[in-house]
Amino acid sequence: MTRARDLWQFPGTRMAAYAVLAYLYVPILVLIVMSFNASDSSQARWEGFSTHWYAMVAADSNMLQALRNSAIVACVATLVGTVIATFAALGTARTRFRGQVAVEALIGLPLIVPDIVAAIAILLFFVMIGIKLGLLSLVLAHSVFAVPIAYLPIRARLEGLDPALAEAAADLYANPWQTLRRVILPLIWPGIVSGAMLAFIGSLGDVVVSYFVSGPGSTTLPVYVFSMVRMGVTPTVNAVSTLLIAASVSLLTVSYLLGRRFS
Repeated sequence: MTRARDLWQFPGTRMAAYAVLAYLYVPILVLIVMSFNASDSSQARWEGFSTHWYAMVAADSNMLQALRNSAIVACVATLVGTVIATFAALGTARTRFRGQVAVEALIGLPLIVPDIVAAIAILLFFVMIGIKLGLLSLVLAHSVFAVPIAYLPIRARLEGLDPALAEAAADLYANPWQTLRRVILPLIWPGIVSGAMLAFIGSLGDVVVSYFVSGPGSTTLPVYVFSMVRMGVTPTVNAVSTLLIAASVSLLTVSYLLGRRFS
């Protein structure tokens, strides 16, 4: 804490911090404000408050279909990825084995590989094994990235778990399944929920992978918005982006509150 205070004593530290925050968040604030602009121009000129563009979003059947696709893919991929990540975290945190470092590196590899490279590789793999591009291909591709995203907070929660709790359960004649179900899972549940929410947000906002592995009728909302932006930033795009930001912030807030409550 003392070192943190000392950092603020250097000249320009506060100004640099505020400049970084402004650089990160002012564009988002401008986007949110302009989504309520009555003007239909793409120019940043305020002409009055209006929710007209949100009504346009609600009336766009293609956009609603894209939103439905995104919700389906994100929910299923999050469920699949979180289950796999939970068992992977349990396997790497509770036991020690040869090649464990390599296994953990492989789990995190999808987060390191550039999205464009991963998208092309997944697309080629689907073509080779004959998977038709559509919702199934989207779910499978998004699950690949959901696993490492969910794995990190679950593994962190397991690292903070006292091994004596499992030993005490064994002393009370609980078998491994009972220990997992009644002791370990309830204690790491906040990490599982946090990992699931992060995986859901990642899936909901993905563009690159979704663009490559989606098929006719399975376009996701970010890809649909991307196709709109290519023709210019319209107030409707601002409104959709604001809704996506609101959804992400809400999920992150719930994840943070759960983490504080059960920490």
